[in-house]
Amino acid sequence: MSDVPAVKAALKSQAVETPSWAYGNSGTRFKVFAQPGVPRSPQEKLDDAAQVHAFTGVAPTVALHIPWDTVEDYAALARYAKERGLTLGAVNANVFQDDDYKLGSVTHPDPAVRRKALDHLLECVDIMDATGSRDLKLWFSDGTNYPGQDDIAARQDRLAEALGAVYDRLREDQRMLLEYKFFEPAFYTTDVPDWGTAYAHCLRLGPRAQVCVDTGHHAPGTNIEFIVALLLREGKLGAFDFNSRFYADDDLMVGAADPFQLFRIMYEVVRGGGLTSGVAFMLDQCHNIEPKIPAIIRSVMNVQEATAKALLVDRDALAAAQRSGDVLDANAVLMDAYNTDVRPLLAEVREELGIDPDPIAAYRASGWAERIVAERLGGQQAGWGA
Repeated sequence: MSDVPAVKAALKSQAVETPSWAYGNSGTRFKVFAQPGVPRSPQEKLDDAAQVHAFTGVAPTVALHIPWDTVEDYAALARYAKERGLTLGAVNANVFQDDDYKLGSVTHPDPAVRRKALDHLLECVDIMDATGSRDLKLWFSDGTNYPGQDDIAARQDRLAEALGAVYDRLREDQRMLLEYKFFEPAFYTTDVPDWGTAYAHCLRLGPRAQVCVDTGHHAPGTNIEFIVALLLREGKLGAFDFNSRFYADDDLMVGAADPFQLFRIMYEVVRGGGLTSGVAFMLDQCHNIEPKIPAIIRSVMNVQEATAKALLVDRDALAAAQRSGDVLDANAVLMDAYNTDVRPLLAEVREELGIDPDPIAAYRASGWAERIVAERLGGQQAGWGA
């Protein structure tokens, strides 16, 4: 049986990083639907993030995206976050929204474009120095649409050169997180399409280069928990970007599409020591049609529930069944934990943290949603247009 006090302690120490862009307007390539009360500045995004942390107790950091969160004084932004009980988390680079990057950024055939992209990545490290952020997260849309369009191997050489330059710029207490995605927006080749490519580059760079697993960036049917287990075993799992998908990179609320998969992932995290090894648990979601703050609160709760179930797995019983080759008993141990209703346990954890046991109800009763709709009038809402 699991040690309930130990399970509670692990849940209290868990931290989920929320993304600044999830608080802004988002959509598909067809349409972005604006919502009233959406932040108009990075500071207002932090105000909303502080509400998520206040009602969940486990969301103390906020990831930035540059240039979406550009400010004149990043140290002042970090102080603003601290005043609200937050710290600034990963800095996400953006080398996919400039016309110059039509054929790629750091893998572009033109050295001038590659230099421009590299300069932006180095600028993001400068921002990390100012904010105190540990992690630089890199996702590249680079790839090709047609056979023969560019030299596949040469693009890997260009990628390695850029990553090496950024890695050399990092301080000893900073990390590079390399994210992968198997397709889109490129359709023939993607320059970092899978965990193996990301792992190979990170392995060559050194210990401060780690792989980021975005749960929506895999082909249908991919066994993500296997990837998690392997990367943990190799000491190369740096972070998650949690979300849900039904078809492609849907960026829906984590746990909404396949909560059993999220449990299986979190079991491998627990089994592999990922809760205490510096792995960053980040959300990477877009709330296109649902209210943003309660959706983010719900997402944090979904991660908590999956983690609680993973912590409740009777690992001694599981190991005994595995050693004896008892397939059904081994599977039953996992299913017993997954089928446990952990909501009462998490309610106790929240009460012991001094917060309301029902975060969604508490947020709705707080009046924050009505307040921001009334106060955030005029100006340009954060987000991207379509």
